[in-house]
Amino acid sequence: MNNRLWLVVPAAGQGRRMAADRPKQYLSLLDRPILAHTLARLHSAFPDARLVLCLDDDDRWFSPEWVPFTDWQRVTGGAERMESVFNALGAIDACDDDLVLVHDVARPCVTCDDLLALHQATQQHASGALLAMPVADTMKRASAAGTSLHTEPREALWHALTPQGFRYRQLYRALDEARRRGTLLTDEASAVEALGEAPKLVPGRRDNLKVTHPDDLALAAAILTAQRDTLERSL
Repeated sequence: MNNRLWLVVPAAGQGRRMAADRPKQYLSLLDRPILAHTLARLHSAFPDARLVLCLDDDDRWFSPEWVPFTDWQRVTGGAERMESVFNALGAIDACDDDLVLVHDVARPCVTCDDLLALHQATQQHASGALLAMPVADTMKRASAAGTSLHTEPREALWHALTPQGFRYRQLYRALDEARRRGTLLTDEASAVEALGEAPKLVPGRRDNLKVTHPDDLALAAAILTAQRDTLERSL
């Protein structure tokens, strides 16, 4: 059975840590807004998917010309990520078993191969799946004073990335339960885990950078340039 695919991109955040004159998704990256790069990457892997873009109602920076999808809609974003995603789920005409992939607008470097791997894992695992990467650095537990208390074992630790993918009804229920409990979550997998589920960890590339701080822009530009050069050499 082929499940319909929905792509939810929360893009209502203000990105205040960037200390810029506009939300970070509209900052220029290789002469295009970050948002445009991210949507282009998603479209390269899933050209026939249905896009749901979560934007602030007062957003004055967005332009529809950056959206490469034929089938897409804009919904009202919330003050928090989980609110934006919940609004998106409530706005679409999805079947219970349709697949929903949620991707950070500030991750423009995700590769087509990783997107396809995540989509396949979401289809195969009843509890859903998320891109992630094993922790490579030594992890320290800090005190309130900012001193190192002890070293945390890193063997079972992973960095959560996006996209994260789940069946529509499962994700809707998980986020609805979190809202009822008044729990603020920073990713969708946390909501599904709270239902007793165990989403599949799909190893992703380390260059799936989330642009968060000002110096991340230069790093993202270098990654995109290197990825483009690698692709051109392979053709």
